[in-house]
Amino acid sequence: MSTFERDEYLWRETYFVLFPAERRPLLADVERELRSLPERLVLEQPRADEQGRFESITVRAPADFAAMDISYEAGESVVEQVASLQKELKRGTVDLAKLAKLKDCDARLDLMHFEQVSGSDNDDGDIGEMFDPAGMLLVLEALVRLTGGVGVDPQSGTLL
Repeated sequence: MSTFERDEYLWRETYFVLFPAERRPLLADVERELRSLPERLVLEQPRADEQGRFESITVRAPADFAAMDISYEAGESVVEQVASLQKELKRGTVDLAKLAKLKDCDARLDLMHFEQVSGSDNDDGDIGEMFDPAGMLLVLEALVRLTGGVGVDPQSGTLL
């Protein structure tokens, strides 16, 4: 079940990791990388293709009152997104080395970040004050390392 379908979570933002499709990681490598993080994460619903390559996973970060759905995407839509992103970023201040890496990217990991909005002892409605992006940022950095890719915050147009 996708986190989108769970009433106790509310989608907040999506980040991307762009990378060349030939660098697509194995599910076992993604799981090992995520388990090595200092954050206490719960890995659920791992999926791989027939060759064991990563397809998707749900990651809960209970201490952060957050969860992430991570999925793999490749093909023409990713190539078009990268071309559009390159045009946008060339107009601003950007890390040129990361911008140059984008030209070879034809695959991405989508990190959909969710806030836990129920199941808390917090009765005054301030659940957002407990929502912490730290786990998501650690996961994003780990996936960038694993794929040799570039992290993207599409809301701000920032390469991470």
